[in-house]
Amino acid sequence: MLNTLRQIVQAFAQEADFAASVRLLAQQVRAALGTEVCSIYLLNDARDGYRLAATEGLNQAQIGEVILAQNQGLVGLVGRRAEPLNLDAAQNHPNFFFVPEIGEEPFNAFLGVPIIHQGRVLGVLVVQQRDTRRFDEGEEAFMVTLSAQLATVVAHAQAVGDSRLFSSGRVTDIEGYFRGLAGSPGIGIGTSVVLHPIANLEAVPERPASDITVELTLLERAVEAVRNDIRGIIEEFKNSLPQEELALFDAYLHMLDDNALAGDIRERVLLGQWAQGALKQVIREHVGRFELMDDPYLKERGSDVKDLGVRILGYLQRIREKKTQFPRDTILVGEEVTPSMLTSIPADRLCGVVSVQGSGSSHVAILARAMGIPAVMGAVDLPGYDLEGVPLIVDGHYGEVYTNPSKERLAENRTQIAEQKLFEEELEELKDLPCITQDGWRVQLWVNIGLSGDITRSLDRGAEGIGLFRTEVPFMTKDRFPTEVEQRAIYREHMEAFEPRPVTMRSLDIGGDKALSYFPISEENPFLGWRGIRVTLDHPEIFLIQIRAMLKANAGLLGELRIMLPMISSLTELQAAQQLVAQAYEEVIEEGVRVKRPQVGVLIEVPAAVYQARLLAKAADFIAVGSNDLTQYMLAVDRNNPRVAALYEEVHPAVISALREVARATHAEEKPLGICGELAGTPVGAVLLMAMGYHVLSMNATHLPKVKWVIRNIKRRDARRILARVLKMDTAEEVSRYVNRQLIDAGLERVVPSRQVG
Repeated sequence: MLNTLRQIVQAFAQEADFAASVRLLAQQVRAALGTEVCSIYLLNDARDGYRLAATEGLNQAQIGEVILAQNQGLVGLVGRRAEPLNLDAAQNHPNFFFVPEIGEEPFNAFLGVPIIHQGRVLGVLVVQQRDTRRFDEGEEAFMVTLSAQLATVVAHAQAVGDSRLFSSGRVTDIEGYFRGLAGSPGIGIGTSVVLHPIANLEAVPERPASDITVELTLLERAVEAVRNDIRGIIEEFKNSLPQEELALFDAYLHMLDDNALAGDIRERVLLGQWAQGALKQVIREHVGRFELMDDPYLKERGSDVKDLGVRILGYLQRIREKKTQFPRDTILVGEEVTPSMLTSIPADRLCGVVSVQGSGSSHVAILARAMGIPAVMGAVDLPGYDLEGVPLIVDGHYGEVYTNPSKERLAENRTQIAEQKLFEEELEELKDLPCITQDGWRVQLWVNIGLSGDITRSLDRGAEGIGLFRTEVPFMTKDRFPTEVEQRAIYREHMEAFEPRPVTMRSLDIGGDKALSYFPISEENPFLGWRGIRVTLDHPEIFLIQIRAMLKANAGLLGELRIMLPMISSLTELQAAQQLVAQAYEEVIEEGVRVKRPQVGVLIEVPAAVYQARLLAKAADFIAVGSNDLTQYMLAVDRNNPRVAALYEEVHPAVISALREVARATHAEEKPLGICGELAGTPVGAVLLMAMGYHVLSMNATHLPKVKWVIRNIKRRDARRILARVLKMDTAEEVSRYVNRQLIDAGLERVVPSRQVG
């Protein structure tokens, strides 16, 4: 039964035409269960009823014509309850609704299961039989398992506008909904542009050929190029490889014959598919057949077919290579959006970002926040590769994506965007004003920075210093370790721009999710492995060069240089790093460079440091909290894993308590205290941190004006009252709701997401 299930799902997913795939599904389910009827009902475009989309065993002339209201019949009951319904005599059930046109009168046994995607019922899968009997547990389990796997495909069809089965007569686009993770706040409305990796078959969208003759020509050139490659391999190794090994490459050549793969791909192009889409379809079908075979040797041949497909695709892409055109309202969509993808699009054309992989704490999300671009991350069920040119709404507040949005939703979101833009214009007046509460408590607002392009954006928003300079960024842009001279030039540019403001430079923080191509770190569990200060203490030569570059960059400037040490988990590590900083300082002085002694601080990121905060504060010049990593380690949640990233809650009561503990310990030693995680850039976080007594809030420049507006419009004593209540709360949801309600009651609803204002 498991093999049957796999075959049905595979056939359903591989069929390019959704209407044909639904018909095929009905046929295969009826045959697999040996029943007399299988029907599929899908939620219609108005979302008020279920339309008969396919049937085997009932009147097929009624496909697309019969609609059952959501409160009508057994199908409606399955949809409302969102659970299976198994009856031995369907016509005796009080919810039975007789539709004479479809001819279901002879059938008694009824089993209906809902097709559910992300909590929303999209349709109902039904089997029926004349016998008066209940379908057994195995049959019911089969149907439930099947519907769960089909739900994603149905949702994808809606998302890409394949609405023929959802609407009557006219073809309309149905609004699709996908849930991800909040990446960067704001709302973006625009048209999707999909960027995909090179030579990735699964990334190829299927679309009609604009010119079949051109596509056939491109295909022939690509196939011939692969043939020539394989002939070259045979020629090169004919004297060094055994004949049986060379025979594999001969088999490759035969696969490319006109009566094999090449011919099948050409037929798909002649039917109207562009060459890359035709290639994807044919390779997927051939690989699928091999994978279903029992013989291990034959199963492995599927990888040979896939390899050939990738080779052909590589040539097709190079032959067709052209510059991607970005519309004025571009929504960037990708399987795993990278920083380079983000920065490859003109800033004035980018309206939003959707990444199938990643989380709200991934570097792309942080970069999107710095750029002020709404982003949704970890939308794992989104059919990213098939969304080219589709209208989208990206809601970065709640991590939601709407495809083909309705007129009503578009109007509502455009109003929100206009209101937000007006608010941001008003905030510009705060640029040169101090961040001070209504009862006189002063808070320093600094910025997290990593790229030269961040400088102007930060200063334009009134940044009072750099709370986190990510020094690994210049390391990541090279194919080797940058020299002391190169590092000094980069650091000097930022220090001069912020003069005489303080600059906090985090020492090299690699490992975990930050890798250097020329210094690979391979570990099974990198986040608990060799990263941060652990790497640089093991390689003091790297650390010393960096510290020397920082010191020399600060020579002759008034601004204070602060060096921050990441991933400190013990006093021993701090002392070892301090000795190296002292050594570098003495070396620079000996060279005749006049520099001030830097401040050396600890970045609290691991639970061990929380419980040693006072000891560390006593030995260090300052303390800062890296709330992103601290939250990850406190909650044992990989923030870059979209499957669990929803559990990453910055206002989790345990995290709030840890932040409070660090504040108390640092205050006891009378040392400066700051925070440079994303929490500081949120209104809720800023209020709580200010109440705890954090002197410095460092954030992405985009958030600085809103945070300043909130702090200038609240009293610290009110914030401390809010904190006292929060410290007694049990859940992150309770904390977030309560603080947002307090902001609304204080007249600060403009910084609260609209859904919570209501």
